[in-house]
Amino acid sequence: MRGLKVAISGKGGVGKSTLAAALCRIFAAKGQHVVAIDADPDANLASALGLPGDLKAAIRPLARETGLIEQRTGARFGRAGQMFSLSPEVSDVALKYGLVHNGVSLLVLGAVKSGGGGCACPENVFLKKLIRHLVLREDETVVVDMEPGIEHLGRATAQGVDAMIIVLEPGTRSRETARRIIALSKDIGLADKLLFVLNKMRTADDERALVSGEVDTARVLGSVFYDQKFVDADCKAISIFDLPGTEEIRAEFEKIAEKLSEFANANKSF
Repeated sequence: MRGLKVAISGKGGVGKSTLAAALCRIFAAKGQHVVAIDADPDANLASALGLPGDLKAAIRPLARETGLIEQRTGARFGRAGQMFSLSPEVSDVALKYGLVHNGVSLLVLGAVKSGGGGCACPENVFLKKLIRHLVLREDETVVVDMEPGIEHLGRATAQGVDAMIIVLEPGTRSRETARRIIALSKDIGLADKLLFVLNKMRTADDERALVSGEVDTARVLGSVFYDQKFVDADCKAISIFDLPGTEEIRAEFEKIAEKLSEFANANKSF
């Protein structure tokens, strides 16, 4: 059976990494082969997954692996106007660079420093090809923690994604970012795959305000209410799943994961 492929986006700080890590841990606990891709330049997924210090120290952001990128693309860093391969070999990258913890293999992409966000530079070409390869590969569950947008997802990659989750929190900026992501998602054929998770809710009024007039309630996977335990886990640099007394929080994430799987199974082809 084909593994689940999901991308997670939203405004910075809304809890994308927390949700991505929770889904990874839940799917890995069910015996799935899970690859977590941290595509956010402000990389926090390692901490959210609960990687210990020695593994965090071993993280090698792929955008900084200049030797690897030069080898695979034929480019030379620092040279202008050069030609390079737009289809680099990436099939072995996850195995060589993934850091495995609690059944989840983590890849950190890192920030592309040259050119603009949409540049056709060797690093960007390499990273996009890697995401496309992993998303289209059959046997793995892939969770991509996106930057606040969908820069790493091209049309071909989007065709392989089962769901695009936008994380919303109470506040105007979160809604504004969501609107931009929704518009961009439509441009690459993701409109029918959009789902939502409401995070940092404090009251039922927060939920009603977020979905009123903007979000189809049928596409809301669930709500996660604000809890001091998230702050406590962050201060301890551990996963919320590894903090004692978080059974209710885990149960909420498990409900979200179950609804996500139901949506994907109902809408993807095998």
